[in-house]
Amino acid sequence: MANVIWILSKLNLRNLIDILLVASVIYVVLLLVRGTQAVQLLRGVILLALAMALIGSIAGLTAFNWLVRSGAQVLAVVVAVILQPELRRALDRLGRAGGFAFGSAREVQLDRMITEIAVSCRRLSEQRQGALIVIERETGLQDHIETGVELDALVVSELLQTIFFPNTALHDGAVIIRGDRIVAAACVLPLAETIISDTHLGTRHRAAVGITEQTDAIAIVVSEETGIISMARNGRIIRHLDERRLVTLLRALLKPSSKRSLVRRFPLRDRREG
Repeated sequence: MANVIWILSKLNLRNLIDILLVASVIYVVLLLVRGTQAVQLLRGVILLALAMALIGSIAGLTAFNWLVRSGAQVLAVVVAVILQPELRRALDRLGRAGGFAFGSAREVQLDRMITEIAVSCRRLSEQRQGALIVIERETGLQDHIETGVELDALVVSELLQTIFFPNTALHDGAVIIRGDRIVAAACVLPLAETIISDTHLGTRHRAAVGITEQTDAIAIVVSEETGIISMARNGRIIRHLDERRLVTLLRALLKPSSKRSLVRRFPLRDRREG
């Protein structure tokens, strides 16, 4: 306790500002990679750096200390290369103020995107045209985006219907949406690890469940055989949705202020898992 009091007595305003700046930088970095696949890698790099620093602090290890100092810069470059998708996504989020505009403009863009998705799903359902739409959230989907054809287009109902029109070049695969833009089409997704007992659920449904088992994404499926609209989240699938209910669910999941009302509106007994 005496040592702690002595250390605190030596702090001045400049030291406090220095500590707060370092803490802020670390917090922002952790906030940007939170929920992404980079978290495990970053944790491993931090543990490795701490272990090397601890061993290097032992007196007499001259060669090892030189190796630690020389390898630190190389390690930083390697981490930057490995985390390129997450870094690019983080910079994109910062440049676009978190993916949407601030305040009411953000709400307008989000509502427009949800409406366009719901309208396209209803029309595709009426025409019995299959579709698989994935909405990226906190976990980055860059690895899956790179398996398809990158578009970078605004989410528009007509464009989604055109992509999933039968026998077109991009209809076989998933559309991935980031923010309010379609970033890629014809993307390959992992299939569900769990056994889906419903025989009416095909490859699109298994892919929707599979991507939501591994990430926090939301996947929307339109069945080509039955026209049923379904939505998958956290490895579970909700079926028999209409346009209105799909809009309500998407708003509840994508708007932070609406998440608490999701359970009240759609209790667990309404979920039909396949």
